[in-house]
Amino acid sequence: MPLLPLCAVLIIFLSVSACQPVSTEVSDNDNDNWSCQSQDTPFAYSACSLKAEALTNGRYSLQLFWQQPDSKQPLLTFDALLATLPAEQTLHFAMNAGMYNEKYAPIGYTVIDGKEKRALNLKEGGGNFHLLPNGVLWWDKSGNVQITESQTLNEQINNNEAQPWYATQSGPMLVIDDEIHPQFNADSNSIKLRNGVGVCRDGSIQFANSDAPVTFYQFASLFKDELGCSNALFLDGGIASALYAPSIDKHDKKEMGVMVGLVENKD
Repeated sequence: MPLLPLCAVLIIFLSVSACQPVSTEVSDNDNDNWSCQSQDTPFAYSACSLKAEALTNGRYSLQLFWQQPDSKQPLLTFDALLATLPAEQTLHFAMNAGMYNEKYAPIGYTVIDGKEKRALNLKEGGGNFHLLPNGVLWWDKSGNVQITESQTLNEQINNNEAQPWYATQSGPMLVIDDEIHPQFNADSNSIKLRNGVGVCRDGSIQFANSDAPVTFYQFASLFKDELGCSNALFLDGGIASALYAPSIDKHDKKEMGVMVGLVENKD
């Protein structure tokens, strides 16, 4: 085999070097544990999927965020949340986690790091929150994520059958034991942007944000039929519907109350 001129060798070496990653360290494929995607059917929406089993190894954690560290002031935005994260943590996705009042305080049951911030709200009233049954997205210290109807969770807490480490209450429920909320009308013409969460039959937790205005029935059908969720909860809609998912170029700048997000610890 003839020897190549030195200049040719240098050109080949530089070309190969430019195409190679700087680090040869092999890491786990994030898509094995979580992923985000945007879809056009049955309507335009974005969704982030998280395998429930990923929350059991200590690398990933699902967390709720509300107030600034050492302060009672709400974070309000994804940018403020990102600024408070420790350097060794990465926020992969986040969304608005429930309804709030004029001071951006949650109006429903809220538990963060095992501390109850707001009591379970079992009152009757108007508005989407009180379109019963409503429910609670919650998980215990081991990362077991569930969506439970509010009255049922109240009984479980009183009987010491449930010990939420994180919890956020909202309403209405979208899907209840594989059935769409009984008060939703398939022929409704009330359409809004909406966001919600579902615990699904394939062992995933699905966080979805509609990119187009939809009815409650359409949004619930997404969770039941397209995402395969046995239970799903409406979080909020309209100007409060917000998503942070840099892997699909989503970064809403809206102000909100409590946020829910997937954090990766890289220690």
